[in-house]
Amino acid sequence: MRVLAFLDGKLADPEAAHLRVDDLGLLRGDGVFETILVTGEKPRELRPHLDRLARSAAMLELPEPDLEGFERAARAVIDHWTGGREIALKLVYTRGIDGDPAGGPTAFAVGLEIDEKVQRARAEGVAAVLLERGFAPDVAERAPWLLLGAKTVSYAVNMAALREAGRRGADDVIFTAADGSVLEGPTSTVVIAKGRTLYTPPSSVGILPGTTQHALFRGAEKAGWTVKVEPLEAADLTTADGVFLASSVRLVTRVHTLDGAPLPDSAALHRELVEIYESEY
Repeated sequence: MRVLAFLDGKLADPEAAHLRVDDLGLLRGDGVFETILVTGEKPRELRPHLDRLARSAAMLELPEPDLEGFERAARAVIDHWTGGREIALKLVYTRGIDGDPAGGPTAFAVGLEIDEKVQRARAEGVAAVLLERGFAPDVAERAPWLLLGAKTVSYAVNMAALREAGRRGADDVIFTAADGSVLEGPTSTVVIAKGRTLYTPPSSVGILPGTTQHALFRGAEKAGWTVKVEPLEAADLTTADGVFLASSVRLVTRVHTLDGAPLPDSAALHRELVEIYESEY
């Protein structure tokens, strides 16, 4: 099932054509997006997602997005959803038509079913591989035009990395910087647990600030955990009590195998962290 809405709150046929072939989001990946999990008609972390959409748009020098319009479109999708209890709600915002600045940006919200492989990853965990992204950890500050830390629709590299993981017999990827430090997954934030402390890399190394990771850390602090945002090395992944990938739709997913080698059994720890995360909602 799919439900499509525009920023005026009006629904449109998701089976019909709405995007022009000369839209810069299609031609050049010149746009941004957010994916929000909706459970029981309630969008999770809607405001942080909207704020991140606005930050990403500013990094691309797009016109300031109509966040109230996006909220209206999101509500229209949710109110007209007749599928399962969960929705993957995507907010998309592109520069619009090539050579037609008067036309304005393209903006819409679309609700999608949760893929079966996402459900499986939540329950069973994933095998991941380390892949170098080719940047030094300080490149985001030195070269802001690379748009590291913006959630753009230019996901070709991320999808190529996931295909490479598949060729290596794995499900997912953890990117590393040129110096071997940990960055993020193609569609997730890396979190590790050592004792009763959770760690995640800082966004200053050129990664996307994670909304799900932030919610997990918020709940963990309430539950008596210590949380730290600091650089991580690849070796930290193999010595941790648990390695997890946090994302809006897959939630907190356990990594059970890294580069073909089993990691310590973190199933019980995973259940605890999932309960902590869910307690925020």
